[in-house]
Amino acid sequence: MSDLLDAGREKHNNSNYILEASGIDFTYSNGYKVFENVNIQLIENTFAAIIGPSGIGKSTLLRILGGFLKPDAGSVYLKGKKIQKPTSDIILIHQSIVTFPWMTAIENVMMPLKVKKVPNEIAEEKAMKYLELVGLQGFENLYPKEMSGGMRQRVAIARALAAEPTVFLMDEPFAHLDELTAEGLRQDIYNILFSPETPLKVVVLVSHNLTEVVELADQIFVLNNIPATVVANVSVTIPRPRNPRTDEFNQMLDNLYIHLTPPRVKTR
Repeated sequence: MSDLLDAGREKHNNSNYILEASGIDFTYSNGYKVFENVNIQLIENTFAAIIGPSGIGKSTLLRILGGFLKPDAGSVYLKGKKIQKPTSDIILIHQSIVTFPWMTAIENVMMPLKVKKVPNEIAEEKAMKYLELVGLQGFENLYPKEMSGGMRQRVAIARALAAEPTVFLMDEPFAHLDELTAEGLRQDIYNILFSPETPLKVVVLVSHNLTEVVELADQIFVLNNIPATVVANVSVTIPRPRNPRTDEFNQMLDNLYIHLTPPRVKTR
């Protein structure tokens, strides 16, 4: 009976959110308090972004959202269930492009399916589906050394999609690409991630590039102050595809810059 009660306590009241962080506090091992009462709520089919001054803790927050770090206080919930540890339902894509150099593109994408012991024929079929989705049909037999940076990042995205997660966490995914390549991938990424072919419900992007953020995000959470908290939750309602040269786009950028003034130490 006690096990059933414990399981029931894991369910959160706001289970209509796909991903929720509630009252997050976190302190580094050196005693520096990074976050205080950080709250984030994301509904289905939301592309969210987290921005803030350099060093504010954006990547740390992303790892807390994925269950890779445990907060000192507060909790993270996936579909109302408390996240206690990393889960295959949440995938993190790092800013460094990680592909296995001894594997072809299709072998890279098949890897998470093999870990799940999916039969080889089915794994290959699914891997091809996701390679086609990211625009790499016909390149499945190339090795990473034969690909451009943009192609390798697409392979990494296809491999993550093959694991069929509910949430994608993306930490500066375009940072190591030249601007032209990054622009091309940004133009495709929203339609790739929220394609009917994927089970994704939420994407969370960390980026220093505000133009990139406004181009992609539906919802922007601004971190600031010391310790950091969410100082603004901005909805982006500009119709897609978004043109960075419009007055509406630039007004949104100006609004974000106002929230990114130098962080202030909180006083009691």
